[in-house]
Amino acid sequence: MFSLNYRDARPIYEQVKDGLRHLVVTGAIQEGDQFPSVRALAASLAINPNTIQRAYESLEREGYLYTIAGKGAFAARRADVAGERRERLLRQFDEAATELLFLGLTAEELAHRVTGAKEGAK
Repeated sequence: MFSLNYRDARPIYEQVKDGLRHLVVTGAIQEGDQFPSVRALAASLAINPNTIQRAYESLEREGYLYTIAGKGAFAARRADVAGERRERLLRQFDEAATELLFLGLTAEELAHRVTGAKEGAK
């Protein structure tokens, strides 16, 4: 699944959220797949279930998962991922691209990186 880094400055729930988001984005968790229960994931990571619940709620707000009462959490359709998340990522991308261009990368090198990321997502 993923592991936690206790030396990371980010809170544990953010590491859990990022780890689960990565599994969805890379296809390890497919649309409609059920996420582990809060208790099961908390036990496997040896952390408080409230931490997992907080990560799940955040991912649900972002549109990466949906919950069904009594059944659990499931991976959402790609089209359902919140537009707000997309806009935030595009702003981060623009800022990073601007800085990379300042540091001497060419537009072609950046385009090559984007193409490589696209190929890796298939």
